[in-house]
Amino acid sequence: MDLKLIEYIVKIADENGITRAAEKLYITQSALNQQLLKLEAELGIQLFHRCKNNFHPTDAGEVYIKYGREILQKKKEAYNIIHDMANNSLGHLSVALTPERGINMFTSIYPEFHHRFPKIIVEPQEMRVHDQLSQIVKGYIDLGFVTLTETNKLPGNEYIHILNEPFLFAVPRIHPLARHAAPPGTAVSELPFIELSLFKEEPFILMFRNSTMSGILDAQFKNAGFVPNILFETASNKTICTMIKNSLGCTILPREYCKYPDKIAYYRLPSNPEWELCAVYKKGAYQTKSAKLFIGLAIEYFKQEAVDQGS
Repeated sequence: MDLKLIEYIVKIADENGITRAAEKLYITQSALNQQLLKLEAELGIQLFHRCKNNFHPTDAGEVYIKYGREILQKKKEAYNIIHDMANNSLGHLSVALTPERGINMFTSIYPEFHHRFPKIIVEPQEMRVHDQLSQIVKGYIDLGFVTLTETNKLPGNEYIHILNEPFLFAVPRIHPLARHAAPPGTAVSELPFIELSLFKEEPFILMFRNSTMSGILDAQFKNAGFVPNILFETASNKTICTMIKNSLGCTILPREYCKYPDKIAYYRLPSNPEWELCAVYKKGAYQTKSAKLFIGLAIEYFKQEAVDQGS
């Protein structure tokens, strides 16, 4: 059985076409297409419906791809188990990180990880939560670190709880309604509450639609009885915080990104919105010694960070 060929076909399915799959596999389109045609001739059946640049699996293709994924996953797990049995600390560990938050964690824990497992090749990738969960289910990523709610979780993954993170309302300290704000350095648990409806006429800077935050934000505005006047949407919580610091509007932020306390006043919201920070891996997948260490170091980092922020 040609495992490389299985990898090719699965990648075509994942990318919905030859062009993108060939780019990811670092081979030419013509070479990949020839491999597909050869396999279809051997099997005597078409594996994909072709529609311009979009390839969709036929019923036979669905069968091939389903079992192909399982074969590739079993091969990967077999090698991982053997490396652990040999205690040779060899192998790869692919880790998905969310932009902004993830890189801070990685740079903090990698030196210790590398000291313990110097021969493990770590492959970090920044990607959004939805993409992480999808890539982990498919077996392309070993570990992910995500912030999400129960409704965002895919059933094909396992989730290791790290902590619950609150969302806070943020407004420039020069705003008239910030006059009763707590002083900088106040612990989250000691922050005063404020009604979101008081700011229904104010401009808001918010995370972009369809992010994992959007469901939490939508619920807050719905409960407050108004649709926010959105001045700006972005994919960066750091950008949001910078804009609030410069008195361009107000927002709702996860605690991790609540910076510049001398310029921004923070409040708790009556419903105490929060999401969960988790480590995630494919359900049933073998966890190597190196993966377990990486998860442990990440958990220590995030919990210490929460303590330092006075949650």
